[in-house]
Amino acid sequence: MSIDYFGALRAFVYSAELRSFTDAGRKLGTTSSAIGKSIAKLENELGVSLFHRSTRAITLTAEGQLFLERSQRILSEFDVAKIELAQTKSAPKGKLRVGFPQFGIHLMHKFTKFQKLYPEIELELSFSDQLVNIIEDGFDIVIRVGEVIDSRLKMRHLISYQHLLVASPLYLTEYGLPTQPADLIHHKCLHYQYPTSKKLVDWPLVDINGVANNLPISIISDTIEPLQTMAEAGLGVALLPDFMIKNSIENGKLTIILENYIKDIRSVYILWPSSKQTLPKIKVFIDYMINTFGESFN
Repeated sequence: MSIDYFGALRAFVYSAELRSFTDAGRKLGTTSSAIGKSIAKLENELGVSLFHRSTRAITLTAEGQLFLERSQRILSEFDVAKIELAQTKSAPKGKLRVGFPQFGIHLMHKFTKFQKLYPEIELELSFSDQLVNIIEDGFDIVIRVGEVIDSRLKMRHLISYQHLLVASPLYLTEYGLPTQPADLIHHKCLHYQYPTSKKLVDWPLVDINGVANNLPISIISDTIEPLQTMAEAGLGVALLPDFMIKNSIENGKLTIILENYIKDIRSVYILWPSSKQTLPKIKVFIDYMINTFGESFN
């Protein structure tokens, strides 16, 4: 006896939700008799009764209640899959939720033209150093420092960068130029603190005297932009990403110090759920970002 599984599942779910074969038939454009026969085939296939039947009402059996929860999820996933496939044939549009690390705001110039190219895409941007679960937290795309091993995700490399220790010429004139990590003990150090864990970011110093864990604390900030502003104002030494301070170094607002004592290369990746690979809004954003950073999207 052949069975239309998705048709039978819909008949079962609607009957369970509406508590009526007749109402389920109306919703599906068929008769209550056809609904009853479809569910009977499904029960025969499963080897259990899904409903208690009487002349006045139908109610779920214990097995039916268990099967209902699974069936609702299956139909929901199937409906989403159909929508996604339909979208692959249309122009990129819809909400696109993208997560960035906090310093990502300094990369915004890299894709400000994206919105003009794809005005039907509604960007929802989130900036946080808190690690998110891309799938469970509902992100379409996440930009993250460091590789992530997850079979549910696709990943491509965007850029590599490093941190630099910097201070303003005014500060260095007043406090002197550090020539080795141990000299930092006598300086004002501006620290970044992770907003969630409240842990201070370690300075990646080649540190033969053990000063990296005992650096003075002059100022702590859980956002990175104020550290750059305060360093440029002559308030101390700060550890900042190179791409963030490039212009400040070129125009003389900041000076690199202890460059030979910093060992810190980090990679930035773009990640997205493999299940959303074919969605136009996903593909064009990834394509744009990777091309913008000098690679191509396959």
